[in-house]
Amino acid sequence: MAPTVAPRSTAALPALLKDAALFALVTLGLAIPVVAYRTDLGQGTGLVLTGRWGLVASLCLAIFVLRLAQRLVLAEVSRRRDARILAGVAAPPVAVRPARILGPLTLAIALTLPFLAAFGSGGLSEGRYWIDLGILILTYVMLGWGLNIVVGLAGLLDLGYVAFYAVGAYSYALLSTVFGLSFWICLPLSGLFAAAFGILLGFPVLRLRGDYLAIVTLAFGEIIRLVLINWTDFSGGSAGVSSIPRVNFFGVPFAAGEGGFAALFGLSFNPMHRVVFLYYLILVLALITNLVTLRMRRLPLGRAWEALREDEIACRSLGIDTTITKLTAFALGAMFAGFAGSFFAVRQGFVSPESFNFLESAIILAIVVLGGMGSQIGVAIAAIAMVGAPELLRNLGFLRAVFGEGFDPNEYRLLLFGLAMVGMMVWRPRGLISERTPSVRLAGRKS
Repeated sequence: MAPTVAPRSTAALPALLKDAALFALVTLGLAIPVVAYRTDLGQGTGLVLTGRWGLVASLCLAIFVLRLAQRLVLAEVSRRRDARILAGVAAPPVAVRPARILGPLTLAIALTLPFLAAFGSGGLSEGRYWIDLGILILTYVMLGWGLNIVVGLAGLLDLGYVAFYAVGAYSYALLSTVFGLSFWICLPLSGLFAAAFGILLGFPVLRLRGDYLAIVTLAFGEIIRLVLINWTDFSGGSAGVSSIPRVNFFGVPFAAGEGGFAALFGLSFNPMHRVVFLYYLILVLALITNLVTLRMRRLPLGRAWEALREDEIACRSLGIDTTITKLTAFALGAMFAGFAGSFFAVRQGFVSPESFNFLESAIILAIVVLGGMGSQIGVAIAAIAMVGAPELLRNLGFLRAVFGEGFDPNEYRLLLFGLAMVGMMVWRPRGLISERTPSVRLAGRKS
């Protein structure tokens, strides 16, 4: 007679309700100083506090329901697993890895985005918003893949990654405005300069790990930003560097006239040609970053990074030079950040230290952690979600009908971002795509 599993007892329900109520109480304590009151201009020069207790109650109720649903779902999954084990039923077959589906799908959308935007909006000019958004997302995808080398593969926590991004941007800005060099010459130079700074950061932190490494890298990022602010003769200070030359099509400018891009290919002049070229340029740079990362993982150096991530002491006992391993991880990750910074400068036409604050490093690190450390497709999906979701909030006008005309969804962007991170840590603590492709596979025995 097969063993049976008793149904889930209703005696656990009070404990679940108590746990959900505790989560709602914590939400209430956090929401009172942040959400409960809003400051508005009064009749005179002072400020007036406007209460929003209905919104606080809605948040607490939502947290209560979500926590209760999570515990019930986990209890049901555990009950079914126990029943399957007791009944001696084999585990279900392994599902298809999401990377095999999401990878080609996202690549196909990325390759055709300008055409989809033009077709859906009625023209290239009308679809510029979506193309610009694609450029922004791909920039963060490239930065996430670069930081994934340092954090996801080598296991080195870097909170100052934006410093290398700034080095690349200022390298192109200064080389192009002072020495008149073109973008195609400055692009590899920006990567080399950023890699040199990566090695410069790597030497002092060779013996650090964990929290101490995070503090030193955070300080390095702030040092670079403060140097750019205060060294006005070199970087222009807070005013930044303006009038940065635009990118050209391998020497052909995107201008109207006989020598322009449109005349060369027999097209009617359209300023959107430059924007579309910038989109495909950052797409190619991101794909090169992905290709190099995947290739490096299969080399002995890439396997040394993963060994260092798992256990540094065991890595040393195997005879691996941890000094070279750490420095190459910092240098290669910084090089790709330098490439992205050079692209940022040529796209914006202006750079300033305010564009490279700690929040940028936090966003890039959150992309790597939420996507799944070591997972390339996970980082790409996380970048799409984290960069595209705030832009989606700007267009959610129906929320004003629920919370009032004065409600601005964009004001709650960081609050929703924090709730999403907490939810990810609860339900998917290893990231969106938790599994990683093995660096080395053992071949099956020949018959």
